[in-house]
Amino acid sequence: MRDPETAPGQPLPTFEEAKGLGPQDSQFVRDLVEVLERHGNLDRFGLCLLHEHFPVAGDEVLVETHDLAARTLQIRVDKADATGHTKPSQWRFVKTGRGSGEVESHAYQVILQCSPISGCPGSRSTVR
Repeated sequence: MRDPETAPGQPLPTFEEAKGLGPQDSQFVRDLVEVLERHGNLDRFGLCLLHEHFPVAGDEVLVETHDLAARTLQIRVDKADATGHTKPSQWRFVKTGRGSGEVESHAYQVILQCSPISGCPGSRSTVR
């Protein structure tokens, strides 16, 4: 979801090229569930298939909005530093370097934010 020339990490495959979970991933999933459970995050985080439909530059982020009445989701691209009233909802893990004496940088980057104004959980528009 990021343009490889302007953002960290490897380029993502297209949706058609991306490989979903399969039987070969059973041990990986068990290990991940164990780690999430150990840290009390089993009901907080899950998995998503990383892929791209179109390039998103390093200074951009995907922003999700939705319409509760119509039960629809919409995702648009915004400039990351100009997006207001949003809460990160999807992250990508990235390798980080650590030199001698350096502090490790974040091991993730935000790839999707949700606009609470549109009705994301916790906003006033979700109260019924």
